[in-house]
Amino acid sequence: MTFNLKWGRHVDRAADLFTRPGPLRDADLVVLQEMDPAGAERLARTLGFGYVYVPSAVHPVPKQDFGVALLSPWPLEEPRKLLLPHRNRFRKLRRSAAIATLRSPLGPVRVYGIHFESPAGASNGVRRDQARAVLADAAGWAGPAIVAGDFNGRVGPRELATAGFSWATEAVKNTAGPFDFDHVLGRGLCPAGPGAAAAAEDETDASDHDPVWAVLAPCAAVPAGPS
Repeated sequence: MTFNLKWGRHVDRAADLFTRPGPLRDADLVVLQEMDPAGAERLARTLGFGYVYVPSAVHPVPKQDFGVALLSPWPLEEPRKLLLPHRNRFRKLRRSAAIATLRSPLGPVRVYGIHFESPAGASNGVRRDQARAVLADAAGWAGPAIVAGDFNGRVGPRELATAGFSWATEAVKNTAGPFDFDHVLGRGLCPAGPGAAAAAEDETDASDHDPVWAVLAPCAAVPAGPS
């Protein structure tokens, strides 16, 4: 699942949301955006998960690190940072992706937590280039892969889907007000049947985004639809 936590201001509310009965509980992978290292560590400790945190820059609004975190109950190995191309046209900040190898029950899965540049800060062409940077990195990994996060639009996931990723959340709408910003995609992993992805209602008001989840399975194990 992925959740833009709006400056990481309401980590306790997010923890409450993740531990309630429902589709967010017992997630195998949680991708968070707009986090600082202390908030990522606190949420991971509360959930009993391991985590990887990657900063991008100190944002001038909250005046703190503005980064991406990966959380999981399964080991996250080989963590690293991928610097994404282009800077925000006004603030000159540059985004980064968090990368790790998730040792899941399905075997090793390469996971990418992303937060592409905002519509105010850059064009669709910039977000397309950022998606291509992720694709170039993922080309060096032969196994299954997941890319999840705040794409700030549909051009990024569309670029990944064109390259062969399964767009699990393509039909999920209005994840940030009227905008379809938050998505989950897999390569070698497909949505595990109808209704396997959705935006969950954030009843805690932890953020201005809704958390978005998807259930993925090896593509060969997903039943084919009617012919």
